[in-house]
Amino acid sequence: MSERRSSVARTVAVGAIAVAVFFVALLVVAFNKDVTTTDTPLLMKPAPRVVSTTYDGETFDLSRRRGSWVVLNFFNSTCVPCKREHPELVKFHETQSALGGTGAELYTIVNDDDEEAVRAFFEQQGGGWPIVRDDDASISVDFGVAKVPETWLISPTGVVAQRFTGQVTAELLGEAIASMSAEPAR
Repeated sequence: MSERRSSVARTVAVGAIAVAVFFVALLVVAFNKDVTTTDTPLLMKPAPRVVSTTYDGETFDLSRRRGSWVVLNFFNSTCVPCKREHPELVKFHETQSALGGTGAELYTIVNDDDEEAVRAFFEQQGGGWPIVRDDDASISVDFGVAKVPETWLISPTGVVAQRFTGQVTAELLGEAIASMSAEPAR
């Protein structure tokens, strides 16, 4: 009788492990579907002209960022995926800042949001990078932003290297920049 119980216990254990593996795989797929590399006619072309001001009153001119990788993250303080993504952007910014002058520059682009709400969000959630105004939506339109969050990588030569729709991670951004930095210059 104990041999039969042992066999049943093994079967139950194997079944439980199979169910657990299934749910872990499901979570991985669900998490990874939140971000996609999205095609764009801007890919491998000069980035659209972006001139605006930051929330700190500084002039932001994308063309003056040449020589550095630039990450543009389109954001809204009421966007749930933006809120979930934010800790990853904080981690990415910290990692890039630790590289000194060789790290990527991160900028948040804000359209159709209340400046006080955005400032309060960043004050509460962290983030020491510049926030760029897009008051007339021209930056969002020029980049063809469909919905936030959307993140664009601009190469040191000023070319659009990648577009991500959905939540990005610090690891994804770091790996994308590292792999593109290793490719021959275009």
